Amino acid sequence: MLAIWVLLAVGLTAGSVLFPGPVSNNVAIPGTDAQRAHDLMRDGFGPGYDPGGTVQIVVHSADGPLTSQRRVRAVHRAMDEIRRVPHVVEVLTPYRLGGMAPSRQIGIITVKLKGHDNAKLAETTGKLSAAAEPIRALGLEAVPADSGTPADKEIKTGASEVIGVVCALLVLLFAFGTLVAAMIPIFTALVSIATGLGVISLLGHVVDVPKQASIMATMIGLGVGIDYALFLLSRHRKLLADGLAVREAVRRVAASSGGAVVFAGGTVIIALSALMLGGFPLLQTLGWITGISVICAVLTSVTLVPALLGLLGHRVNALRLPLVGRRKAADGSSGWAGLGVWVARRPWGVLALSVAVLAALAAPALALTFGPLDDGYGDRGTDARRSYELLQAGFGPGMNGPLIVVAELAEKAVDREPAPAVLQTLRERVEAVPGVTHVAEPVLNSAGTAALVSAVPDYAPSDSRALDVVKGVRAIEVEGASVHVGGEVAGMADANARIAERTPVVVGVVVLLSALLLLLAFRSPVVAIKAALMNLVSLGAAFGALSLVFSLGLGSGLVGMDPPVGTDDSYLTTLFFSVPIDSYIPLMLFAVLFGLSMDYEVFLLTAVRQAYLKHGDNSRAVAEGLGTTGRVITSAALIMVAVFVAFIAYPDPMVKIFGVGLAVAIAVDATIIRGFLVPATMVLLGRYNWWCPRWLDRILPNLSIEGHDEESMVEEPRKELVGAGRT
Repeated sequence: MLAIWVLLAVGLTAGSVLFPGPVSNNVAIPGTDAQRAHDLMRDGFGPGYDPGGTVQIVVHSADGPLTSQRRVRAVHRAMDEIRRVPHVVEVLTPYRLGGMAPSRQIGIITVKLKGHDNAKLAETTGKLSAAAEPIRALGLEAVPADSGTPADKEIKTGASEVIGVVCALLVLLFAFGTLVAAMIPIFTALVSIATGLGVISLLGHVVDVPKQASIMATMIGLGVGIDYALFLLSRHRKLLADGLAVREAVRRVAASSGGAVVFAGGTVIIALSALMLGGFPLLQTLGWITGISVICAVLTSVTLVPALLGLLGHRVNALRLPLVGRRKAADGSSGWAGLGVWVARRPWGVLALSVAVLAALAAPALALTFGPLDDGYGDRGTDARRSYELLQAGFGPGMNGPLIVVAELAEKAVDREPAPAVLQTLRERVEAVPGVTHVAEPVLNSAGTAALVSAVPDYAPSDSRALDVVKGVRAIEVEGASVHVGGEVAGMADANARIAERTPVVVGVVVLLSALLLLLAFRSPVVAIKAALMNLVSLGAAFGALSLVFSLGLGSGLVGMDPPVGTDDSYLTTLFFSVPIDSYIPLMLFAVLFGLSMDYEVFLLTAVRQAYLKHGDNSRAVAEGLGTTGRVITSAALIMVAVFVAFIAYPDPMVKIFGVGLAVAIAVDATIIRGFLVPATMVLLGRYNWWCPRWLDRILPNLSIEGHDEESMVEEPRKELVGAGRT
């Protein structure tokens, strides 16, 4: 089994390197007004109007106008070089109407492309930028503007993964005290990640794979891969310490903890799969592709880990580190068992305090603000950020997010002078919309069936007022024409509306299916409902943290973000500034966090149920369950938090937002919720935790996630409620 996994990981990795699958920049949302506008743009308007078909190079002179003869000659030489770049069909001079800022120090070279590969737009832009070197030779700036979509943002990691793995290794060393044991989860997680990323890369040949897919798969796959292996390894070492033979210990680990891992991974996959109902193709793809990494983590955990444990035998405890991991009990559960007893003696007080703390953590979520996260929030020094600054300084903030207004004409129009009345009316109506600062001359397609005008709003794409301008333009009526609005801001407005419409469906499906799985596993409606509610509570804390850090701006600078374009450089504004959150991020976070939180719930409930089946004492079972799983859940959570925090160091704002939300939610879930709130509620509910109506008990299938071994032996038989002891 070890050889099979290693060969599979190496083979898939080699295949992805030799035959890398293309990545997609398709962020289309079928059925929306913006998508209709973008579809019409492809219909006879000529080259440059397709998404990604135009690249702008912003030229800037810091010490004088661009209109001096020497600088004009340099610009024209650069344009000649740009024309030689493959796929360039037209180059528009900055000295045209609308191509030069009023200061005459900033201009735009517009390059139209045809026949290029949108997946390689960044590479093409690099060639165009290199061709503009004659401009830079005079000491001027020539900066390529980011003409891509959010899916064009190529996310390259490396340092973040290394930091996450090193932090995880340190936690494992302290948890186990031996180097060999600590390396097992690391090794299996790396094999899992290599396999998953290889599959995802090769899938790019047959399906659209967004560039964000690899980072999401790595973040989640690395975290769950280490955690699942950790649960199995902890169980195995305990059995060895109890005197079992290696072969029998491996068998029991695979039968008991292995089933819990499969069940826990299944809940994560179900939560991610529910994103297919989101109605947002980018979100849907990210969901099922991230699910691939979870599947690989589960498979390596239940096959590769037992193989390693059997191969190593008692050498799993070799290379012990001095003064680390030495505790009286093999699993170090005494401290957590004491906490369980302490909670069981004062459940009402613990419940009240836990609810108060969680409510305080979740309260800031009411201030959560959404909006497009544009390049104005990018890292200083990058081309995307610098071009954004120059366009805003020269032409106004709206130049970074123009609206593309496309009108379907009821009757064919002819391109003539003066322009047909319907085109004149279209331009006048768009100009009259509040918040529109400039409208270009209408362009008619070759068939005369559609007209296009570009409108520049007064506001940056990340400004919520830009969405009001989109609504205003969509509200205009032009006789003989049907008006559609596209562009980055319009696309985000449609994404917001689609996600708001589908969010209740996604949330409902995830909660119901997860509760149903728990009902099948534990045969208790109370446990199923309570678990779903507890997971929602941890989500509230995560969204509260996102609001504090980003929406309220109390930690945006502390996580390494630069203040947006247009803010002053005072010390406070470099640390505290508001950052909008893309509307699809909370729904993606919900799916991921709900599944991950369910992992810890499953492992804790499994231990409590096993203890309850032994002696039937609910309070004692809660204390024993917390004592058995407390240390391993805490170690797993520390590893997960370390991995997610490591990704906060990555410069991309989207990755930072995911890192903060995931890290906070996991930390809260593994401490306040699993350590205090869940035990307190289970003590208060008593034997009703395991109550099941007779009619439901009869129709539920017999399903066991913890297997049938010595744990099911009854120490002190007690009369139980219906369904309490069946598996």
